[in-house]
Amino acid sequence: MLELAIEMSDDASATEAETQAAAVAKALDDMEFRRMLSGELDGGGAILQITAGAGGVDASDWAMMLMRMLIRYAERKGWKVEVNEETMAEEAGIKSATLTVAGDYAYGLLKAENGVHRLVRVSPFDANGRRQTSFAAVTVTADIDDDIEVDIKDEDVRIDTYRAGGAGGQHVNKTDSAVRMTHIPTGIVVQCQNERSQHSNKDKAYKMLRAKLYDYELALREEKAHADAKARLKIEWGSQIRSYVLFPYQQVNDHRTELKTSDVAGVLDGDLDQLIRTFLLKSANAVS
Repeated sequence: MLELAIEMSDDASATEAETQAAAVAKALDDMEFRRMLSGELDGGGAILQITAGAGGVDASDWAMMLMRMLIRYAERKGWKVEVNEETMAEEAGIKSATLTVAGDYAYGLLKAENGVHRLVRVSPFDANGRRQTSFAAVTVTADIDDDIEVDIKDEDVRIDTYRAGGAGGQHVNKTDSAVRMTHIPTGIVVQCQNERSQHSNKDKAYKMLRAKLYDYELALREEKAHADAKARLKIEWGSQIRSYVLFPYQQVNDHRTELKTSDVAGVLDGDLDQLIRTFLLKSANAVS
């Protein structure tokens, strides 16, 4: 149609050709999106766990920056985010945090963030202004529906209660409302402290434990060795998926795709679409 429009100098046909080309491009984009996110659990919500790693106080601060980045990304998508647990570090930042993200394709997209994230910058906590490298890990688990059966024996779960720290009001700090659950056979630990009621925290912690165990069982079903499945539950430093360099230059580099961008501020503010999409497309093409 475009060739005909050019030959006939027909502006109306050229405009129509442009409109149809845009429609085809969108249809192809939608097909790619569905192919990328065709997993059984991709269309549902996600549970995120952020954990500070090597790097001292800078790592704790970096973990908090990562949490903000992921929350901002979720907000851009119109998803609902709930902070289930947040353990503050002594000097700055957080030791760990657990978030529940509810929204269409939240797990399918956020699973691209699963792994170790590396930050390079001039440390704001170093009086001598030296460059510091720090690490934090993001673990992404599908928030499974209640109709998915997960066998959890009562004797395999240890439940501890404790007083929630940090912000939350007088009631939170005066009662043992926070709940920590440990699945003894696998060593999986989940905790929840954002609710005032211990019963509510226990219900949410149990739901997170079900999701973690389901993810664990999926790894075994995929014919991975038992040791490999357990390794997924650990933070392995030195195998970062992405580096965020703020000094001596500014660049975000996804090591899985080698996609680089100099818009570090935008990425840290939740602009992750290009990074996530590139990774998921590469993963989908590798499978196909």
